[in-house]
Amino acid sequence: MRNLVQLVCLSSLICFSGCGRKMTHKQVSVETIHAEVAKFSPVRLGCDLSEINPGDREALKLMVKASQFADTLFLQQVWEGNPALLAGLKASGGPEAADALDFFTIMFGPWTRIDNDKPFLTGRIKPLGASFYPEDMTKEEFNAWIKAHPEDRETFESNFTVIRRGNGGLKAVPYSEYYSAGLSAMAQLLRRAAGAAFDRSLAAYLEARASALLNDDYFDSDLKWMDLRGDVEAVIGPYEVYEDRLFGFKAAFESYICLVDRAASDKQKEIVRHLDAMEQALPLAAEHRNFSRGKASPIKIVQLVYSAGDAKAGVQTAAFNLPNDERVREAKGSKKVMLKNVMNAKFETCWVPIVREALTARDNARVSFDAYFYETLMHEISHGLGPGTITVAGEKTTVNKALKDLYSTVEECKADVLGLLNTQYLIDGGVLPKSLEHSLYATSVGGMFRSIRFGIDEAHGGGVAIQLNRYLDVGACRVEQDGKFSVDDAVMKRAVKALAADLLLIEATGDYGRARTFIEKNRFLRPEVSAVLDRLKSVPIDIRPVYPLEQESGTG
Repeated sequence: MRNLVQLVCLSSLICFSGCGRKMTHKQVSVETIHAEVAKFSPVRLGCDLSEINPGDREALKLMVKASQFADTLFLQQVWEGNPALLAGLKASGGPEAADALDFFTIMFGPWTRIDNDKPFLTGRIKPLGASFYPEDMTKEEFNAWIKAHPEDRETFESNFTVIRRGNGGLKAVPYSEYYSAGLSAMAQLLRRAAGAAFDRSLAAYLEARASALLNDDYFDSDLKWMDLRGDVEAVIGPYEVYEDRLFGFKAAFESYICLVDRAASDKQKEIVRHLDAMEQALPLAAEHRNFSRGKASPIKIVQLVYSAGDAKAGVQTAAFNLPNDERVREAKGSKKVMLKNVMNAKFETCWVPIVREALTARDNARVSFDAYFYETLMHEISHGLGPGTITVAGEKTTVNKALKDLYSTVEECKADVLGLLNTQYLIDGGVLPKSLEHSLYATSVGGMFRSIRFGIDEAHGGGVAIQLNRYLDVGACRVEQDGKFSVDDAVMKRAVKALAADLLLIEATGDYGRARTFIEKNRFLRPEVSAVLDRLKSVPIDIRPVYPLEQESGTG
């Protein structure tokens, strides 16, 4: 038996403001850490850059360097103690620290993201609000402050402020001020990239984004991101709010640097022409339908060159739908970006082995990469459909602000369900091939077990648990005698529409209480599902990307 390592002694002297607590010690065996790291299979994610204009290639390298700061900033956003813990791990020698450093790098902290942020390298519980709020601040204190100081609501609920203590109370500090050193360096690199870029739409975006990082106004640069038209597809900045599990207000820094797959992207343009028709067909009362989120909703199929920050933490993103700003969505819609090389790697490395254990032989034979691809594509498109700006108690607001910490789970569930509903709509309309229907539902149900592996308290896994329980309740899928799941396509179609109606109504009304009751009733793990998960222990959880351009840029 190899020695146990007291990993946390590396930072046991760190104190945390506002609580006076020190890091707790926890012994973790090298074997245990190594087993956790082994759940992520290394995959080289390269692509051919030989046809790229030299200026754009130089811009790519500079954007990769800028993205390193997204890593650093996100690490700080996850927990203020992360930088010191990382320095301690790097300074320690031996296999113990090397394994721990690998784990820390994958998870962006000492907690395991594939098990509801369970303490792993330390015994410390991860704050629900990450480091966006004082660690000892409660929801009640935040809400009481807003009630007493209504003039602070906008800045306190802003996606781009941190909440800190000062002058005997709470205060909102803009990202541009709180993270000024990292953002200044990132902005400088983006401006150099803009100067090098051959593609003028890329240069315009990079210049605007550099300014936004320094003034917290991302509207103009988001509009320019929607207008990118060259070979490079890149987005860098604060976007998703999943890390803020206290309120779901605060955006985390991330980066995706990609190369456009033009042949694949051109095939998807027909789908965009049907956005209004899909909105019209939603199982939602006419007064709640939303046709004002813009029609410029391009679909880009890309090869991922590099990712950073929230985009790289734990489980890798296969597709994303941005921006999240409702003003931009209403003006220009949103862009759906599919990371095809990531999807291929996930499908071969993780998806196929999982589905073999989860589904019957009959349904296994129906699973296909095309169904996986289109379901993921329609998931991203469906984020842009349904309610966005709504009115609650006579006050204009947005769905995410009304549903607060429940929004991410409801929205991810909605996007999954509408993804199936809209894929079927396009099949029925002849936009997608009829043959796709044969594999659509089996592929969807089989893939649910992959999402649930990451925990059901996380937004994506929680949304999938809700779906699977609803489908089991109505017989859309069943557990056979051998413990594997079978799928009834006819019942699935009806169940998908019914669940879509429930989710859309929750979002349209912004009813927080209804959302909470809905989640509490449907988000749980059945023994039959847990039994499948137990059989997946030898299957990799996800891929761990290795980026050739990172080494080429001198940042690896």
